[in-house]
Amino acid sequence: MQSDSIVIIPTYNEKENIEAIIHAVTGMEKAFDVLVIDDGSPDGTAAIVKRLMQEELQDRLFLIEREGKLGLGTAYIRGFEWALQQGYDYVFEMDADFSHAPSDLPILYNACHKEGYDVAVGSRYVSGVNVVNWPMGRVLMSYFASKYVRTVLGIDLHDTTAGFVCYRREVLETIDLNAIRFKGYAFQIEMKYSALRLGFKVKEVPVIFVNRKLGTSKMSGGIFSEALFGVLQLRLSKIKARK
Repeated sequence: MQSDSIVIIPTYNEKENIEAIIHAVTGMEKAFDVLVIDDGSPDGTAAIVKRLMQEELQDRLFLIEREGKLGLGTAYIRGFEWALQQGYDYVFEMDADFSHAPSDLPILYNACHKEGYDVAVGSRYVSGVNVVNWPMGRVLMSYFASKYVRTVLGIDLHDTTAGFVCYRREVLETIDLNAIRFKGYAFQIEMKYSALRLGFKVKEVPVIFVNRKLGTSKMSGGIFSEALFGVLQLRLSKIKARK
């Protein structure tokens, strides 16, 4: 029987983490299906997923393979479209590297399913700074980036770049996914901003973010720059829409 929830996990070279994260998510008491979107990982990540699909998780685990690194945002958009086509009511974003704790999935789910919110954000900053094993420079960059976004866009969210999110299907059906323009951290900002502008209710759920232990971070200066300047573009588009 299909779950009402699907967890989308984009991957690029995550062979050290992918099997463990899939087992952690599908082993929860609350049933969560998993969709892996792999951008042509040369390390064999997709092959591990295929083996799990054949051996034990035929009806719980799914895979979309793409050629080359096409960007985080486009991976999630592809996953959102697939999840809506398959009839899932709750669609999650989650990293493969255990920086997001699978044990927090039911908390995000309950915020939407039981408390009536449309979007639940696993927030690092809503109750202080809950980040473990990040260099101080990266913590400060991330924290003040979210402050910057809140100020420029005028939204009441503490963790605007968070990548641990639950969406009710109605949100993804209402947002024009084809109009989402950004690929990196700015994608996360744009999705939350779009949901708020459309009047959806968003709750920040405090979580602890733990830096990856295995594999290599995909963070780059280009991703950060996109977020910095993307926010200004979003603000300008809102001003133009008023005219």
